Amino acid sequence: MVILFDRFNLPDDIYEIVFATKQQVIVAKLLIEMIKDNGGEISKTEMSLFATKLHDGSLITDLIDEPPFKGKKVKVSYNKRQFYDRILTPMKSMGLIDYDLYKKTYKISDKFNKDIMHIGLLWTKEMRKPPKSLIR
Repeated sequence: MVILFDRFNLPDDIYEIVFATKQQVIVAKLLIEMIKDNGGEISKTEMSLFATKLHDGSLITDLIDEPPFKGKKVKVSYNKRQFYDRILTPMKSMGLIDYDLYKKTYKISDKFNKDIMHIGLLWTKEMRKPPKSLIR
């Protein structure tokens, strides 16, 4: 996944940097809150139940802090396939969520933070390299 951002207009919310649409931001926040509510780790079955509730439109929450929904109970609906393709898979590939193949559990991860710091170090290393002559 590619993250493009304007450092002069950087949102305060990490979800708004990572995801393209408000709906994706809302669903990703709900997913992380659900995992946090379960001690930071959930089973594959619990993830499937979450995705199914989204798909059926039976997930009701009052955690949305967007202006029209703030403080209200809202039914959230999101296609199950799109949830896996556009929310969960990118979060796994970026290191926001980790999947343990042996325990078959998902948990919140700090790998994203470590990778972003590593990228910053790679840029610092590149800046310090001596110039190469373009003409030979």
